[in-house]
Amino acid sequence: MITIFWIACLIIAVTMGLSLYRGVAGPGVFNRTAAVNVIGTKTIALLVIMGYYFERPHFFDIALLYAMMNFIGTLVFAKYLERGGLC
Repeated sequence: MITIFWIACLIIAVTMGLSLYRGVAGPGVFNRTAAVNVIGTKTIALLVIMGYYFERPHFFDIALLYAMMNFIGTLVFAKYLERGGLC
């Protein structure tokens, strides 16, 4: 059972690396924004898996907080791209 968690964490880490490459070398700003959002989502999944594995309930709270920050950050950036400013 332990190896399943480590394999899942390894797969998530590899896909985060691929998303990081897309975020750096993406063809446009929208692809880069989507890649950064995917990295945030995979970080949340990684925090939840690690929290379950190490039996630390605080990781779930941190993952929830990070999910809210990721969502709000994406909305703010989308508004900035659409209007050219935040006001």
